[in-house]
Amino acid sequence: MKELLKKYEQKKPEIVFNWKDSETEAEGWTVINSLRGGAAGGGTRMRKGLDVNEVVSLAKTMEVKFTVSGPSIGGAKSGINFDPDDPRKKDVLKRWYKAVSPLLKSYYGTGGDLNVDEIHEVIPITEECGVWHPQEGVFNGHFKPSEADKINRIGQLRQGVIKVLENTTFSPDVLQKYTVADMITGYGVAEAVRHYYDIYGGNLKGKRAIVQGFGNVGSAAAYHLSEMGAKIVGIIDHVGGLINEEGFSFEEIKQLYLDKKGNKLYSEKLIPFEELNEKIWSLPTEVFMPCAASRLITKDQITKMIDAGLEVISCGANVPFADTEIFFGPIMEYTDNKVSLIPDFISNCGMARVFAYFMERKVQMTDEAIFMDTSETIKKAIQQIYNIQTSKINISKTAFEIALNQLL
Repeated sequence: MKELLKKYEQKKPEIVFNWKDSETEAEGWTVINSLRGGAAGGGTRMRKGLDVNEVVSLAKTMEVKFTVSGPSIGGAKSGINFDPDDPRKKDVLKRWYKAVSPLLKSYYGTGGDLNVDEIHEVIPITEECGVWHPQEGVFNGHFKPSEADKINRIGQLRQGVIKVLENTTFSPDVLQKYTVADMITGYGVAEAVRHYYDIYGGNLKGKRAIVQGFGNVGSAAAYHLSEMGAKIVGIIDHVGGLINEEGFSFEEIKQLYLDKKGNKLYSEKLIPFEELNEKIWSLPTEVFMPCAASRLITKDQITKMIDAGLEVISCGANVPFADTEIFFGPIMEYTDNKVSLIPDFISNCGMARVFAYFMERKVQMTDEAIFMDTSETIKKAIQQIYNIQTSKINISKTAFEIALNQLL
């Protein structure tokens, strides 16, 4: 596996597009790792301090993810080094998408990512640039449909991603009009835990869980895992967090979801970050869902969790461990050797799978059909690993071997 990984990591991306904004200090990159299948896909993120290496690693991660979610295309990513809280953000995004629109019309498909919203930013701004849909390039480069078929499938994709959830199983409040895009990734992260226990043995009900990050992914993951009967005992977000060793009730988790301020955890009982960070990693817990930024989790934190009874990790964040390596660094390897580690490209493939689902011809547009499709995709990937080796450790190692054998 390590030889395969080294070969894959060292392979230079096919295209690196670099942009410098004419009006601000913003700089952006689109990295297309390969045009496998004639196209490449990956979201657009924005954060201060982002560099091209981060974008390269995420593009490679996307390519691995597509081996699970489909379609069979190359991985890509866009990243903009700029403060997302700057009031000039929208204008920066407008100039960025204008510059990158020829790629988006030909062979590159994008979406939302860290600090860039799919529904309110990516779709309307790319439309202004003459792009039918942010995934148009994937249609043109990979599917090569007729004009009529393309119009139908883009319509399906457009409608599907922003579809307002009507089924109370998948939405915390149908009156608040949450969409598929709001809930699907976190749902997949929680489903990965459920499928893990179903396949490897054990029962999720009553298991204690810690969630890191309470944004789009973490809050939805907490909501769905709690709904399945797990007990959320700790939430850590960059603004602080909460601990309840008995476990929060499903109603309490649902309320925390509804009370979010934007993408931040809000509670009058919030424990300051420093104080929480000292306590949370030693809480007795079986399940950990890292859903915050990339490269945060240290070996010390993981060791404390293992000592406190950790059984399984379902990664909501891409590359959650504080390793410098693109993929399988020493902290990740150490973790994979000790507990069941479901890698990000399986557990957080929800949004990528939704895109793939709606790109197919005439699919069912019900909440249940959309969410069950993601669930089945994740289940199939975990089952495939189990079929190769039934051990509860080295799950990520086996998952990478399966993926890399398809890519190299």
